[in-house]
Amino acid sequence: MRSRLYIPAGSATLPHTVDVTPESAGWAESSLQVLELAADPVTLHTRDTEVMILPLAGGGTVECGGEKFDLAPRTSVFDGPADMVYLGIDQAYTLSGTGRLAICGARATRSLPNRRVAAADVPVELRGAGNCSRQVHNFGTATTFEADSLIACEVITPSGNWSSYPAHKHDENTDVETQLEEIYYFEIADSPAGTPGFGYHRVYGTPERPIEVLEEVRSGDVVLVPHGYHGPSIAAPGHHMYYLNVMAGSGPNRAWMICDDPNHTWLRDSWEHQEIDPRLPFGTGIREGA
Repeated sequence: MRSRLYIPAGSATLPHTVDVTPESAGWAESSLQVLELAADPVTLHTRDTEVMILPLAGGGTVECGGEKFDLAPRTSVFDGPADMVYLGIDQAYTLSGTGRLAICGARATRSLPNRRVAAADVPVELRGAGNCSRQVHNFGTATTFEADSLIACEVITPSGNWSSYPAHKHDENTDVETQLEEIYYFEIADSPAGTPGFGYHRVYGTPERPIEVLEEVRSGDVVLVPHGYHGPSIAAPGHHMYYLNVMAGSGPNRAWMICDDPNHTWLRDSWEHQEIDPRLPFGTGIREGA
């Protein structure tokens, strides 16, 4: 039986392919919409939510408050970082173009200026080592981009590798952890022969707050993480995995502070003796640490 925290691809009403709101998720802050744009522009409103908009495939423009921001085309999520446009609360905006756009959202109280981040300016991190190597596009993380509440990034995991590992959690506001609701949106590369790909994602809880999710994921699928340890995200051999993370929480500080599952944190020390997967980085012109 599928978990209620798993949302299969195509569950939303077109032009949306994903439409996760705080109300539909059963929590307070985080949201994600994925839209398939065609000939007709789409007009939306941020209301009480700040958003980060980026193309997953294709490109377009964002018009808001008399400003026009370009989103340069991206062939796929495996083609390096994308342009990102940030819009603050209480604004109408129009999306035009063709392709698939993601709108990462979080409820906010401060009004911050609209901005565009070019793909070339997105910090790229190569994290882990060996078969835990992955690539992170930190376009909207707390240490790289100013926002009121929203935290977002992209992760690419080469085929056969594990990411979001060691399993970790961020469901309490403490000195070492921040409470963050998290959305995982997946796209999986086809095999060289063109067959559809798949992967797996795990979420589990503590005795005090049990939760149990183990789902096979394919392109367009979503897994919600309201609390608990999450990871690994496993890319099947022959199929690279991409996921978009969207996070926000109730704490006074916008920060990504995590606690590893203590049974698995030793793995981090093992990376010191391993090389980063030579298949990384993905995308043109990306350098480690850029």
